[in-house]
This record gives sequence, C-alpha cells and structure tokens, in this order.
Amino acid sequence: MVPVGGASRGCPGNWPRLCCVNTLFGIILVLHLLGWAIVLGGTVTNLKTPRIAMGVLHGVLTALVTGILMVGLLSSGAVGDEEDVNNVKFAVKLLVALAVTGLVVFGNNRPEKVTRGLVGGIAGLVVVNVAVAVLWQ
Repeated sequence: MVPVGGASRGCPGNWPRLCCVNTLFGIILVLHLLGWAIVLGGTVTNLKTPRIAMGVLHGVLTALVTGILMVGLLSSGAVGDEEDVNNVKFAVKLLVALAVTGLVVFGNNRPEKVTRGLVGGIAGLVVVNVAVAVLWQ
C-alpha cells in the first residue's frame, strides 16, 4: 500500500493509486493501440486487392475489449482523475469501434462481397477513432 503522504518505491501518483494498477492500465493501453495498428495495417495493405486480412478480426476485437477495460478502470477511479472521464467521447469511440467490428465481421463472413469501399471504410473509421481519441479534449 502507498502511504498517505505520497508515493513509495518511485511509483507515480498519490494515494489511493497503486503502482500495479497504473502498470496494468499501461499494458492494456499498449494492447489497445496494437489492436488498432493491426486493423489499420491489415486494411491499408489490402486496398489494391480488397480482402480482410487474417489478423484484422483479432485486432479489432482486441481494441474493442481493451478499450472497454480502460474506460472501466478510468470510471472506477483506480487510474486518473474523475475529470478524465468523458463519457460522450467514450460513447462516440465505442460506436465507431462497433461499426468497424461489424464491417470486419461482415467481410470475414462474406469474403466475396469485400470491396475497396468496405476496406477503405474500415481504414477510414479507424483513423476517425484515433483522431477522436487524440484531438477531442
């Protein structure tokens, strides 16, 4: 436990933040970013010959689950401040993530119907989701 007066063993934050929760949040964030990178990379590389790459479904599911976990940790107050929680922003990001997931599942289930527009739409929505995360204060 961290003493009331401040941090111990060089861990960031003040009471009641625990170093292991911050580390867990950081690991989940890395997995979240890697998930979106897999989706974006898998779609951009297949724009010429439209198809859904094998790892894209796993990437989008990783990004979706880790995003929900991060919002849960932030909302619980275990990480960050209560002021960090912007539920409208998270709702927009969730809707975009669900749209991407739906498009990827559709493309996986019906590979003959995958077009450049579908693959480009997935890539574009990923960019929108990243832009919302970074630019929405």
